[in-house]
Amino acid sequence: MGNTRLAEAVETLKVNGVRMTPQRHAILNFLLTTLSHPTADDIYKALADTFPNMSVATVYNNLRVFKEAGLVRELTYGDASSRFDANMSDHYHVICNHCGKITDFDYPHLFEAESKAADMTGYRVGGHRMEIYGTCPECQGQQVVGSKKH
Repeated sequence: MGNTRLAEAVETLKVNGVRMTPQRHAILNFLLTTLSHPTADDIYKALADTFPNMSVATVYNNLRVFKEAGLVRELTYGDASSRFDANMSDHYHVICNHCGKITDFDYPHLFEAESKAADMTGYRVGGHRMEIYGTCPECQGQQVVGSKKH
């Protein structure tokens, strides 16, 4: 599945006149295969061994290219660094208040809110955004362990 998405993404970039470099290919592949919603720094660190001459600026520039081509979306929550998501389908995010982990959450019924809002207000609704905040299972486990220490 990942290879099909990668091939489609490469084709989209070609159509947009973007030349495919090994670094671009690696960044794109990383984004398409991770579920972690990485920051540019996360991507840089993950690929640093393979591409020792690549800079964080290169990662940012490529993320901008991918964003303009409609291949990734930039997630900005609070003051934290932007995170990037290659899942362009309609979905929501659940965010951990402790470690910042972001998990995808798919609940199609929430999209009915757009048509309800349009009906009730007369607005032409162009989209909506909702985040859910809580404590991820890993942090919950650490809290339980931490509370047992005296």
